[in-house]
Amino acid sequence: MSCIIAFDFGAKSIGVAIGQQITGTASPLPALKAVDGIPNWQAVDDIFNEWQPTDIVIGYPTNMDGSEQLLTARAKKFGKRLYNRFKLPVHGHDERLTTVEAKERLFELGGYKKLTKGKVDSVSAVLILESWFEAQYGA
Repeated sequence: MSCIIAFDFGAKSIGVAIGQQITGTASPLPALKAVDGIPNWQAVDDIFNEWQPTDIVIGYPTNMDGSEQLLTARAKKFGKRLYNRFKLPVHGHDERLTTVEAKERLFELGGYKKLTKGKVDSVSAVLILESWFEAQYGA
């Protein structure tokens, strides 16, 4: 079964989700702390060793009109670093409004106490991956 990992890139926190291509669903993993967009690479290695993904999906932050933001270039650079490190296909995917939707989902599950930064980022990664599955496979 094909396991795919997704990242919601951020300068201070990087959301992570793991999903199955066959079901088109994803689950959040703990977000990675980052310093200026650079995670603890050992923690990233540990995730890849545990899950053995076949592909990587990176959310690309874009403006509502589809144009790129400053953070888009940094997310692409993060994707290149992942490719160079793991030699797996990296797919970029538009992440417009995923943070808003992630906050709505978490609030429905448990109110304001569920709205921690790491949880929001990882649920955003879930939404990015599920959206990517839908775009790729019509899931």
